[in-house]
Amino acid sequence: MQTKTPRRGTIRLTRRGRIALIATGAVAAVTAVAVPLMLPDDDARPESLTIPEGWRSGQVYEAVDKALKVPVGSTKKAVPKANLKLPSDAGGNPEGYLFPATYPISSQSTPASVLSYMVNTATKKFGGSQVTAGADRNAVNVYQTVTIASMIEAEAGTKADMGKVARVIYNRLDQGMPLQMDSTVNYALNRSTLATSDRDTRINSPYNTYARMGLPPTPIGNPGEEAMRAATGPARGDWLYFVTVKPGDTRFTSSFETHRKNVAEFNKTGKS
Repeated sequence: MQTKTPRRGTIRLTRRGRIALIATGAVAAVTAVAVPLMLPDDDARPESLTIPEGWRSGQVYEAVDKALKVPVGSTKKAVPKANLKLPSDAGGNPEGYLFPATYPISSQSTPASVLSYMVNTATKKFGGSQVTAGADRNAVNVYQTVTIASMIEAEAGTKADMGKVARVIYNRLDQGMPLQMDSTVNYALNRSTLATSDRDTRINSPYNTYARMGLPPTPIGNPGEEAMRAATGPARGDWLYFVTVKPGDTRFTSSFETHRKNVAEFNKTGKS
């Protein structure tokens, strides 16, 4: 279906729905909210390790190193030897399958055993009939669904918006539009907090969804159950754009003109 949408580079669908219109010179500064890992201050080994939704694999590796009191980098180095039961599409990369949850830690825990616990948990969560049926309905496989869920986790300002963000992703894919998401560019640059510039959106990376069509090659973080539910059962709608005008006020639309007005209001609010 043909749509009246501006050429690539004119409209930018950014992290948590903030949009910058390059043609007007407006730049939206996007700030990622990091959830701290709560660990005790004393030298005692914690009895549990909590991984928040949306953390990238690098953050998980660092948290496991700290929880197990092993040298920095030990968990990352353990990945190739951990015999993780990942889908073939993952190519040995556990990104997306380090399921966010609270895990027990004991004196017998090792980086490999903790990673295996996380991946096995993800495999159980993602292998259910509801997930596979949802993937079939959306004409994607389970690994691609996890990838979509990871973007939803990064882009949605609230859990209530997740289903609509999912629908925007599927609508853009269905209509052959680039996703144009800052969250994937941030992942390529290994940054979480930045004002994404026009130059950033021209980086040569398979995760650059401005320059490349379709999904990124892997998940860009580790999604939780809410994001997976949104990815398998997106809200109904014809939306192609969204922008968070202010906290709690994210507006979705299929009209580029309406979207321009919403962006103008966002820019005005941001400068006031």
